Amino acid sequence: MRSRNRSARLIFIALLFALLPARAAFQDSAWQRDLAAWRTAHTADLLKPDGWLSLTGLEWLQPGDNSVGSATDNKIHLAAGNPAHLAILHLEGETVTLNPPPGGFPNDLLVAGAPAKPQSLRAEANNDKVSPHLMIGTLNLYVIRREARFALRIKDSHSPSITGFHGLKWYAPDPAYRVTAKWIPYSPAKTITLVTLVGTSYDEPVPGAAEFTLAGKTFRLEPVVEDAAVAKLFFILRDTTSTSTTYGACRFLYTGFPTNGVEKPGELVLDFNHLENPPCAYTPFSTCPLPPQGNRLPIALPVGEQRYHD
Repeated sequence: MRSRNRSARLIFIALLFALLPARAAFQDSAWQRDLAAWRTAHTADLLKPDGWLSLTGLEWLQPGDNSVGSATDNKIHLAAGNPAHLAILHLEGETVTLNPPPGGFPNDLLVAGAPAKPQSLRAEANNDKVSPHLMIGTLNLYVIRREARFALRIKDSHSPSITGFHGLKWYAPDPAYRVTAKWIPYSPAKTITLVTLVGTSYDEPVPGAAEFTLAGKTFRLEPVVEDAAVAKLFFILRDTTSTSTTYGACRFLYTGFPTNGVEKPGELVLDFNHLENPPCAYTPFSTCPLPPQGNRLPIALPVGEQRYHD
């Protein structure tokens, strides 16, 4: 009887070990499918009519009248084929007012979905989501604010970057760069100042740090929270591949919240295979943040997105 029980246990253990590689292979396959789906979605976002590849201009407004149109007498020039005189943006202090050009607004110009009329245009510092959009033809224009400066962002759904898109470059997936980090909350949370590529700066809250081990060494990364209403952490970082195969300024990594939220110790998965280029990797007309000093890693992360223009 004992011999029969011992044999049964041995058979169970053998079956268990036989199933482990299959389960690991299944999990690895599922992870690769999820990663492939994320890459597809990331590409689709870039190619949206108002995605980052549609960005064709960033024009800083000067005090007073800033005329917009394709004619040469405008201060802000649109591409040929667009209205010769579209509008006048008047900047006075912290107020941007939309005024008609001589001859009036083009009939098909819409502002926030309604026919254009003289009005002030809302623009909050580093919060572009609240800006009303001026739409005409393939153009999508809106005012942004960076500190005390205002600019007109110009997008075109038929931009050369969209029509000439040649695909993204990726490293091969590597599960070794998917790590579980220890979440260390800050109490109280701190604030850091992020500097951008265009020389402006802005403050963002940092709720804690993610501590992880890679290549036998321990590192820390600090994320910021872009929107308090969204459970998402935003890591701006750079590693040693930036000198050769990845975008030189930085790459971005978005994650969900740690297991116990941001205010309590917990764990957080950092999958560096999801590293993506910032918008400034595709266009010179964006205002990307640079990584804080502590997020400049002295190691290589040869996963995620590579340089676009090489």
